[in-house]
Amino acid sequence: MMRSEKRILTTHTGSLARPVALVKALQAEAAGKAVDSSELLRQAVAEIVRAQVEIGLDVVDDGEMGKPSFVTYINDRLGGFENDTTQAPASPWAKSRETAAFPEFYAHADSSALSAATAAHRVCTGPIVYQGQRWLQRDIRNLKAAAAAAGAEEVFMPAISPTNVENWQRNEFYKTQEEYLFAIAAAMHEEYQAIVDAGLILQIDDPRFVTYYVLQPDISVEQWRRWAEVRVEAVNFALRGISPERVRFHTCYSINMGPRVHDLEMKHAAATMLKINAGAFSFEYANPRHEHEWRLWEELALPAGKILIPGFVTHTSVLVEHPELVAERILRFARTVGRENLIAGTDCGFGTFASAEPEIHPTIAWAKLRSLVEGARLASRQLWA
Repeated sequence: MMRSEKRILTTHTGSLARPVALVKALQAEAAGKAVDSSELLRQAVAEIVRAQVEIGLDVVDDGEMGKPSFVTYINDRLGGFENDTTQAPASPWAKSRETAAFPEFYAHADSSALSAATAAHRVCTGPIVYQGQRWLQRDIRNLKAAAAAAGAEEVFMPAISPTNVENWQRNEFYKTQEEYLFAIAAAMHEEYQAIVDAGLILQIDDPRFVTYYVLQPDISVEQWRRWAEVRVEAVNFALRGISPERVRFHTCYSINMGPRVHDLEMKHAAATMLKINAGAFSFEYANPRHEHEWRLWEELALPAGKILIPGFVTHTSVLVEHPELVAERILRFARTVGRENLIAGTDCGFGTFASAEPEIHPTIAWAKLRSLVEGARLASRQLWA
């Protein structure tokens, strides 16, 4: 994994808006129609990688072009599941602390929440096996070819965490929830290993790591911590044999563009997060609910060799951050944890679900990414003066 040795490197979280033609093809395939999206997908990956390199991002990915979403893609990749007809569509925030505090606001669920709620859930009815090699190798081929053509220096590929699969797909086969969780982890190891074996950086996507607290209004921070410790064990089990230097871990507070007053504070989560066997840690920082949390790292020692990838631009607002503000945010962290231990990232993805109307309009998302790159340049001039 590259480090910021000569300047502050830049990256992002993973998902970017997909071309409308590709979205329609993916939706048709999901509906069981005889549609071949392979060429559309190849072209979309080539274009999205080229665009990232052209604006100056250092560590790029395929924008998750081939996935219907960061989590539902797993429906095709794990065996042992059937369609779950018992779960009625509902906003994932319906019973959260946020909804209880702001019921009038959440009465109007946003399109992202509805997309998540209406996507197909599955239920585990047999032993879990990994069966996604065909789709995984397709995505790896497309990404490596695009990266080579665009001259990308370093490339990562996101993959969903066992914890989020556990939440998305209900268990009716394994005797305990923990047994179920570790069966998922065992299966996901195959995807993780294949990504690393292909020469890519693996990113574990795990928003549930911190959102579990806000979605479970009856638990305390200590109860969250006990829950999270088991999930850290499961992630590490799924990563067994994989060098931490090839892994980055991402968590965030989801795509909820709401008041966010009940987000789990990073001061409660950071120490547990650092127990994950990853070389870099990506998390939200740029939204106003968390921007003060850089001070945490004055007291919490970053383990030797680890890298932080805070979000310096956010998906929670359509305001485009000024590059000078981005630079100020970067300087705070760099002077706290060391410039070589920092990569500038984003709070979350900009196209979490394949939709013709993504949460953040593509023109705004790209403007934010350009501000991220320019802000990193401004900060680098000061840090390497």
